[in-house]
Amino acid sequence: MPKLVECVPNFSEGRRPEVIKAIVDAIQAQSGVTVVDQEMDADHNRAVVTFVCHPSLAVDAAFRGYQKAAELIDMTTHKGGHPRMGACDVCPFIPLSEMTEEEAVELAHKLGKRVGEELQIPVYLYEKAATSLKRRNLANVRQGQYEGIRDTIETDPERKPDYGPARMNLKAGATAIGVRFFLIAYNVYLDSENLDIAQRIADAIRQVKGGYRFVKAMGVDIKERRQVQISINMTDYTRTPMFRVFETIKSEAARYGVNVVSSEIVGLVPSEALVDVADFYLRFENFKKDQVIETKLAGLAGAGPAGGESFFDAVASSSPAPGGGSVASAAGALAAALTAMVCRLTVGKKQYAEVKDELTRARDQADQLRADLTRLIEEDEKAFNAVMAAFKLPKGTDEQAATRAKAVEEANRGASLVPLEVMKKSLEALKLARIVAAKGNQNSITDAGVAGLMGMAAVDGARYNVRINLKSLADTAFVERLTAESNSLRKEAEAVAQEVRRLVEARL
Repeated sequence: MPKLVECVPNFSEGRRPEVIKAIVDAIQAQSGVTVVDQEMDADHNRAVVTFVCHPSLAVDAAFRGYQKAAELIDMTTHKGGHPRMGACDVCPFIPLSEMTEEEAVELAHKLGKRVGEELQIPVYLYEKAATSLKRRNLANVRQGQYEGIRDTIETDPERKPDYGPARMNLKAGATAIGVRFFLIAYNVYLDSENLDIAQRIADAIRQVKGGYRFVKAMGVDIKERRQVQISINMTDYTRTPMFRVFETIKSEAARYGVNVVSSEIVGLVPSEALVDVADFYLRFENFKKDQVIETKLAGLAGAGPAGGESFFDAVASSSPAPGGGSVASAAGALAAALTAMVCRLTVGKKQYAEVKDELTRARDQADQLRADLTRLIEEDEKAFNAVMAAFKLPKGTDEQAATRAKAVEEANRGASLVPLEVMKKSLEALKLARIVAAKGNQNSITDAGVAGLMGMAAVDGARYNVRINLKSLADTAFVERLTAESNSLRKEAEAVAQEVRRLVEARL
């Protein structure tokens, strides 16, 4: 599985689709970030956006969402049924695969620092990222909501934010950034307009009132539907399952002579949570989760080699793409990945305490380079396909021939620039390999050496592709510029690679 983090920013806007579209567009403007879900609720006046990406991309993507929300949402006029304190009200990170909770907490701090300093928004860290026990619970952080925090933040020491100014950003409000387990946002509707009943049922199931652990709930009046709702956050469905909460709501509702009409899940939900519900109601015998075909197929898909069997198969096929350019990018990505690994095997060790900060920075840079070079694998294939498509354009008339010639020229320019970018990124990866070769964990010195070898292979391989694509170009100034630049990059890379080899040999 690739290294992935999920981020679920909640925005205080549920009535203007154009605003949420602008925020979503800002979040996914960077390649490699995928918005997998977005939900809007007019009564709550709130939107929940879920995006997934490599951790190295998450802070920038989330920050762009904050930036756009601060621009388009005005908390001085905001009204809604859901508790809120800011334009981007909360922003949790959830580790998905190949990622530790500690790494997610680092992301929360990085984002908090940027939001606080660059946008001048008070930032409170909560849940697993909290800096004090009192702030682990989001309800405590958000107590009093926008107005309460606005009126006390400058005078109450308990309200001092973790990042940003100790004064309310009147337009954008305040925000909470955290790390948590996968949360299920779950709503249950009753055939009643009596808000008091909904609130009493919510009290019966929520943890702070003696209900279920890992359950937060409140009663909400959904005027548009002429119904009341039990709005629930299930913070650990593995220990308090959905069916138990649903059955309790049904039982409590019956006490008041009302019925459950329906329920809904807002956003995404793990399949395991739904399988647990099916298991409870259908009373399966000896049921195993890998009997779900999608689960079985996902397991089979992940059983190939670490580099991804499908990519190797595609390279080995008769198709000319992905080819050498994509493989050069993959080599660069592997150089960055090995460098990040050595950093992780060094940071935190007592004997390497003096290089902790330097190798932490190198790790983060290597993670970013790995993501960039992985993206360039596909970019190289796209560039090659664009050249092939240009050559297939008709040339039967003078006008068609001219159009085709221009398209071929532009496609070849693009096909030259992609491997040049691979060279630049791979050189950066080589420089990081030099750092870990000199200062990384002694037990991982050969990994640093292989990172150097892969980085140099990436530079040389990408340079081949720059050269071959330049041969077809008529723009001599462009050809001369890229030739000189690629030669310079290759010369610098060779010097760095030799230094990596020397360091590795000396420490072996």
